[in-house]
Amino acid sequence: MRNFNEQAQIDSVNGALALRPQIEKIIDQIWEEGFDGIYFIGIGGTYASSMQVEVYMRGRSKLPVFVENAAEFLTTGNKKFTNKSVVIISSVSGNTKEMVELVDRVHEKGAKVFSFIDNPGTTLTQPDKQDYLIVYPMNEQLKFYMVANYLMYKNGEFDDYDRYNKEMEANLADVLAQVEKDSDEWAYEYAKNKVAFWKEHKDLPHYFIGSGNQYGATYSYAMCYWEEQMWIRTKSISCQEFFHGMQEIIVEDTPVTLFMGEDEQRPLAERVAKFLPRVNANYTIIDTKEHELKGISPEFRGTISHLVMHGVNNRVDAYMELFLRHPLSIRRYYRQFDY
Repeated sequence: MRNFNEQAQIDSVNGALALRPQIEKIIDQIWEEGFDGIYFIGIGGTYASSMQVEVYMRGRSKLPVFVENAAEFLTTGNKKFTNKSVVIISSVSGNTKEMVELVDRVHEKGAKVFSFIDNPGTTLTQPDKQDYLIVYPMNEQLKFYMVANYLMYKNGEFDDYDRYNKEMEANLADVLAQVEKDSDEWAYEYAKNKVAFWKEHKDLPHYFIGSGNQYGATYSYAMCYWEEQMWIRTKSISCQEFFHGMQEIIVEDTPVTLFMGEDEQRPLAERVAKFLPRVNANYTIIDTKEHELKGISPEFRGTISHLVMHGVNNRVDAYMELFLRHPLSIRRYYRQFDY
């Protein structure tokens, strides 16, 4: 398997799950101090993860939880935001321009920031930038859900919290590694075919569709992976909006990939899946339901389906990179510009 270190991946997930007592201690402190809103705020991929956790909580919790794009928050603000609000952020680099400005703005308003930063010694780990801080390189989708689950438990909305965590801590790391192993051969063929089609149709965007906790995956995968890293034109759209515009321009050879998860918005994806074969012969459906997820109870599968999709896409990325072989990193090219 290309670019796959099973033990390192298992250790990473288990290391993240082991942070639960630390996360709970911080949430206990936030709970004790009181708050009038929890704001998940990000930019790019972290905004996508923020959308995922917000939609996850929206149908399960009465807590005042909001999602914001950092750049929009800096320009537009939010009148509901006060000095009693709490912002939860994640940053891989610890230096992202919009996130540094966001933290300063939040502190100007007297509100608190709970930060997950991958890299120590970076701007966002400095004492003046953090109120509550965890430095550990972990998937923000996982850590945001760990925060969400404990918040809902504190609010009397997650009776199965202990059983849930027992299952995840015993099985999640192995499950996600198995997803990648099971997806590897399929991902090789998918990537090979997609690159071959792209080389003949470079001006035609690839359409990614998803809903619920898969929409964040749809949005970030299209933008942060295929556009930013692979230089392939894409468009992402939610299943619920697909029938209000995009369906009109889908023809036989339009490249389409549908992400199907197992949360409450799955019926929206099923409607798209039913429609696509009628008009299109170039679609792919990636359905987390096809994976066994050994040791995970059926009622909990939907809460990790975005992580399952991430595992499948990790395999796709490995082979897209192999077949594309771009000679120059776009990050290095654009670093010369001040934008």
